[in-house]
This record gives sequence, C-alpha cells and structure tokens, in this order.
Amino acid sequence: MITPQLINPQSIVVVGGSEDIQKPGGRALKNLIDYAYKGKLYVVNPKADTIQGIFCHRRVEDLPQTDLAIISLPAALCPSTVETLCTQKETKAFIIFSAGFHEESEEGARLEAQIVESVNRAGASLIGPNCIGVMNQYYTGVFTLPVPPFSPTGVDLISGSGATALFIVDAAMRNGISFSNVFSVGNSAQMGVEEVLRELDLQYIEGESAPVKLLYIESINKPDLLLKHAASLIRKGVRIAAIKAGYSEAGSRAASSHTGALASPDKAVDALFRKAGIIRCYGRDELVTVASILLQPLPKGKRMAIITHAGGPAVMLTDALSENKIQIPHFEGAKADALLKKLYPGSSVANPIDFLATGTAEQLGAIIDFCQHDVPDIDAMAIIFGSPGLTPVFDAYDMIDQKMKSCTKPIYPIFPSNITVRQEIAAFKDKGRIFFPDEVLFGAALSRILNTPAPVEKEIALQAVDTVKIRHIIDTASDGYLLPEQVQQLLDAAGIARAQERVVHSGAQAEEAANQLGFPLVMKVVGPVHKSDVGGVTLNVIDLKTVRDEFKRMKQIEDAVAVLMQSQLSGTQLFVGAKREGGFGHTVLCGLGGIFIEVLKDISHGLSPLSKEEAQKMIQSLRSYSLIKGVRGQEGVNEEMYRDIICKLSALCNAAPEIAEMDINPLLGTPYHVTAVDARIRIEKP
Repeated sequence: MITPQLINPQSIVVVGGSEDIQKPGGRALKNLIDYAYKGKLYVVNPKADTIQGIFCHRRVEDLPQTDLAIISLPAALCPSTVETLCTQKETKAFIIFSAGFHEESEEGARLEAQIVESVNRAGASLIGPNCIGVMNQYYTGVFTLPVPPFSPTGVDLISGSGATALFIVDAAMRNGISFSNVFSVGNSAQMGVEEVLRELDLQYIEGESAPVKLLYIESINKPDLLLKHAASLIRKGVRIAAIKAGYSEAGSRAASSHTGALASPDKAVDALFRKAGIIRCYGRDELVTVASILLQPLPKGKRMAIITHAGGPAVMLTDALSENKIQIPHFEGAKADALLKKLYPGSSVANPIDFLATGTAEQLGAIIDFCQHDVPDIDAMAIIFGSPGLTPVFDAYDMIDQKMKSCTKPIYPIFPSNITVRQEIAAFKDKGRIFFPDEVLFGAALSRILNTPAPVEKEIALQAVDTVKIRHIIDTASDGYLLPEQVQQLLDAAGIARAQERVVHSGAQAEEAANQLGFPLVMKVVGPVHKSDVGGVTLNVIDLKTVRDEFKRMKQIEDAVAVLMQSQLSGTQLFVGAKREGGFGHTVLCGLGGIFIEVLKDISHGLSPLSKEEAQKMIQSLRSYSLIKGVRGQEGVNEEMYRDIICKLSALCNAAPEIAEMDINPLLGTPYHVTAVDARIRIEKP
C-alpha cells in the first residue's frame, strides 16, 4: 500500500548519507536540501558529526520518530536497519537505493524477503530496493537528476527502470510537462507498477489527482491487477499511456499450431492494453508526446485543420494523420476565399492552410478565427510554426497562446525550430504551455489516442456452454493433443457447429462412413500435426474406390493412427484459435483460414473473456474484412454467427483453462452458416 508518509512525509532520514554527492546517499541528501524539503531532515552515518550542514546521527537507534527512510547501505545491513526503524521509530515508508538483492543472488533474495516481512508487519510502504527513488511536489527522494517541475495535476510516472524514468522525465521537461509523482519501483519487492497503479486508483480524487498516468513496464507479473485498476482509472476520466518493453516474438517460433505461432506473449499484452483502454506506445518520445496531448483538451472527433507557414512539415503531418483515419477536410467557398484575400499571394487555404514563411501573427490569428468560427466540419487545429531566425517572432507565439485561451476547438502547437526561436519557445513554456517539436511524432501520437478504445464493461456476459460436459472431457483426458472424438465433443459442448464426421480405423469402416455421410467427402489423416504437409488431406472424394485407395495410402503416412471422414462443405475459409499465455489467461485470435493464415497473417486478437462487442471489433479490424462482408458479387459470411463462435471459444477457454492451444481451421462461412471443419486442441494440466 502507499502510506501518506510515502507521498508527504513530515520527516525524512537518509541512512548512509554522505558528503560525497557522487554517491547515492550524498546526492539524495543534496537533492532534498537543494529542492527545499520543508519537513525535518535527518542523516545517519557512523563516521561523521555533520553532513552537508546537517547534524549526523551515528546509529538509527539514536533517531527520533521518522516518517520516511531513504536507505543507501550495503544489502546485508538493510534488513536490520529496516526492522529497527519499523519497530522503534514508527517509520511507515521506505525507499531503498541499494542493489544486491534478488536480482543478484539467492542470498540477496533472502535479504529482500526479510525486508518485505518487516515492512508488511509494520503496515509500511516500500519502494525498491535497487531503484532511484520517488519524487513529487513535497520532496525529491532520488539520487539522480534532472528534477522536473511539479504540480498536483501534472503527470504520474511509474517506471520499472530507474534510468528510463530519468530519460522520460528529461524528454517531458523539454516539452513543458510537469509531474505529480515519479515512482521508480526497482525490484518491486513490495510494490511493482501494478500495485502502485492500484493505490493511485484507490486514492484518486477527481480534480485533485493527476489526470494522466504514464507507465514504463518491463514485465507484467499481475495482469489482472493491471487490467482492473487501469480500466477503473480510465472510467473515472484518467488517461493512461504505457510502454511495455521486450515485445520480441522469437519465443513463438517453436510453437506447433497456427495459433501458437501467431499468438505471442506480446499479443496478450496488446490485448490487455486494449481491453483496459491503455494507450500503447513504443518509445519514450512517443510516450511523452501522447502525454503532452492528453494534458490538453482532446478533439471531439477526427477532423483536423493544419495551419502552417512551411509546406513540407504540413505534408508529412497530413500523411501521418490520414493513414491513421484522421480526416483533413478540404476548405472552399466564400468564407475560404475571403480568408485567402487576407493572406499574401501564393498562400493556400485548401487545408493544409499555408500562409507562407513571410506570414504574420495577424494573419495567423485570422486563420485560427476562420477555423474556429467558419469551418464547422473540423474538431481541432494543428499549428506548425518555426522560423529561419531572421527576426524575433514573439508576437506569433503570443497569438497562439491567446487563441488557445479563447478557442473552444483544441489547438496543438508544433514548433520545429527549437534553436532559432528558443527564447520565444521558452517564453511560451513560461506561460504554462506545452508544445510539440515534431509533426510526424505528434500525428502518430494523436492517432494512437483517438484510435484507442474505451475500457470494456466491468462484467462480461459469457456465452452459455455445457460446463459439466466440458469438465468431464478435460478431467478424463491426458495432456497433449486431444483425440478427434474428444475435440468433437468439446465443440458440441461449446455450441460450435461442426461438419459431420467419423474417425475410422479400417477400410470397411471408411466405406460405411462414406455411405452414411454421403458424397462429396474430405478425408484427413489422424496423427501428424500438420496434415497438409505430409499429404494427409484429400478433397472431393466422390466414390468408394477413392475412399478405399486414399484410406490405404493415408494409413502408410508416418505417425498415422486413423483417418477422419468428413462431409465436404463450401464457403469462405475462416479461422479462430486460442492460446494460454501465463497469467494473462487466453489470447483469442480470428482471421481468414486455410492457407491464408500462413500467407497473409491477417489476424486480430483479444483477451478472454470476450464480449460480443470485442469480438465484433476483432472481425472488423481485419484487413481482409471486405472479403468477410462480401465483395464483387461474392457472398459474404454471416458475421453474427462468426462473432458468436469467437465468443463461444472464449467461454470454452473460461470453462477449460487447461487448454494450452486450440485451432479451428478452417471454419467455412456463408451467409447462412459458419461451420467448423477441422480443429485441434492441446491441453496442459497444472
């Protein structure tokens, strides 16, 4: 938990403080002094009487009651120090800079566990160990620089990496962002990113707490906790953007199924973020740009006016927005013509509005007024304004500031000339304004924000399935791929329509099955994982002679144990699948099936349990969606049936968490039915 003493301590001790500001204990003490910590400040060092002008206690036992302890000691000394502070000094918050704990050795892990036990028993907060600390408007409990400006309604940053936290702060300060709290969680012995976010959710007060949270995550250990509290905060009006580092898909190469190869751990992260409403970023500059946008009013729609005196950046911004479904409406008509007359010859008002490098602040004001009052079909303005440095342009930056105060449509200032007009930009920032240094980065960040869905509903109604039957099949099965008969039973229990089929072990059984199922038929070898690769699939079987010949041939295939006889259906080939991904649960995938899954890799994914709305969005987000709708006279697919199968698969995984991988490929879809033709399910029991 986050105690009040961690956020606003009335007294702080630096244990291991030093005169040497190149040491963590020395720098942390100097930061507290330089940035005017207003509470009682103590220091402990057995070798000094005063340190940096502060009276020095030789032992922690000599301290008075202290709210927060910042500890910079060898790892072996930390447990006893924490225990003394907890039991004798009523200390309720700890920041431990020291390394040498679970990240280093088993002995370090034991020391770390001792610390957590003492802290938990005392009802205290612990940040670290192996971190850079915490800083906010009340104190700078870090041993690093820079220290940003702070505001109660600035940004909260929670980072799993101390160095990355500093780099994010550095980039944010260049844009003019202030912070509310910065947490570097280090080893996350008691509180990781998820736990800190939970506490910020539980303690959130609208209008008083930070409206934007930024996360840098290296590992998600408690996805359910992250999902719950991120979604809760976003429903309260907070916006959250996050980087999840380490999204390589190399680990999926050895997977045995289509789903296993396509559903990487990062797909689960992506699905979790989308389900929670978290804006996903892939770099520090992108994260900071997203934060800069979120700290300003957001547009009510996706229509943008671009105002510039430099054509190239406007073209690049237009590309960045347009390719992400943000419209740049064309301006024309009498009012546009009237605006053009106010500008210098050669200007353009078509959108982007280009008023040339010689354009004036007065002209810029007229353009903004035109966009605010005379163009109802735009929702926001992006102003790209730089300078070759020939003359001061304070008036233009003042004009932008004034219009940002008076306009109801959001204005986003993009200032590429960071050197030639650094004084003008500094004056703009001094007014409390945030700006964007790069137009393409801005366009990509705005697109991420506007295209990130809201969190899903708190309670998702699962499709009804026969849970009793499902549990019986799973409980009596062995680990590995299920037998075709078991797969058929699970599909039936989940209510997923399937082609009629029979598994046969002899030529006579094959002929009997053919007579019962009717022609045409499909015959498939049972045993090998990838049937097509070994010649184990035969289509358009139309007579008993072919049945006998193909059965004999397939039984000779290596690893063949039987042959599956199936009615041959027609329709668009579709795919659905699921993969269990650690603590995330199941990632569910959909897309075109058959060979298209390997060739196109056009796959949507979501995190189970899935609502009908989520499943529908998965289908509609496919690049091949037009084929599912029907194109050029070809019949489409019954989307409602396809959506329901995705939801039934999610419900099946909920009832049978032992499912490790599952493919239904292909499903054959027409306007009248969506039917499973082939399926594989592999289970792994705890």
